[in-house]
Amino acid sequence: MTAAARADIHARGLAGGYGGRPVWSGANFRIEPGSFVALLGPNGAGKSTLVRLLLGLLPPAAGEVEILGAPPQRGNPAIGYLPQSRHFDPEVSIRGRDYVGLGFDGHRWGLPQPGAHRRRAAGAVAEALKAVDAETYADRPIGRLSGGEQQRLLLAQALVGSPRILLLDEPLSNLDVRNQGAMTILVADIARRRGLTVLLIAHDVNPLLPYIDQVMFVAQGKVTIGQPDDVINSEALSRIFDAPIEVLRDSRGRVFVVGLEEQVSHPHEHPPDTE
Repeated sequence: MTAAARADIHARGLAGGYGGRPVWSGANFRIEPGSFVALLGPNGAGKSTLVRLLLGLLPPAAGEVEILGAPPQRGNPAIGYLPQSRHFDPEVSIRGRDYVGLGFDGHRWGLPQPGAHRRRAAGAVAEALKAVDAETYADRPIGRLSGGEQQRLLLAQALVGSPRILLLDEPLSNLDVRNQGAMTILVADIARRRGLTVLLIAHDVNPLLPYIDQVMFVAQGKVTIGQPDDVINSEALSRIFDAPIEVLRDSRGRVFVVGLEEQVSHPHEHPPDTE
């Protein structure tokens, strides 16, 4: 298979679980290069399990998944990872610029790569800060910045190693509506300019709808992917959740899903391991 025909993420008969107990199984999907995909599903349905599989932190319970044509590996520099809900105490004094630099040379969990050249690192950090429009506050202590400013620096850290895939775990969850829109536009713009594949985990699809190519639902032990109009409709969601679901759209195109609170419970999943 040629590189041009190869998906950036390709799952075949994939199952994720813990201790022999599957959370979901039978997942078959392709995420093509340059795609922007929203990953949705209730808490406990298995989104974090999928994240761990893609990061190489959890082996498949069955089947296989490839990242850029190879099995997942821990610390893969091709993946820029933004973890879920990271908060900074106001007393944290590290500069935003220095925090972004911790992600240099493909390292994603807080330690600089030994032997990295300072000039090369400084150039990569400057480029990442420019990409997220954070240059004006990059030299301030990160703990004293607003939530939106901190999130931009987290995104810059995910970008600093020049990844080919962005895996963003609920980057909109702690932002107000204005910053949710700004962050979504920023991610979409960066992905388009750099040719990145994006998998973004979210609870609300509405800020993402104008920008995403596909929606992936993890629910009821299954993984389903498709174009938004093919997946976010009453018939498809009722089938995915095995319960009556109604999808309503207002005059602005916003989606309202009725009935999810009544759908049956999901298997419990473990939280992501970022060690």
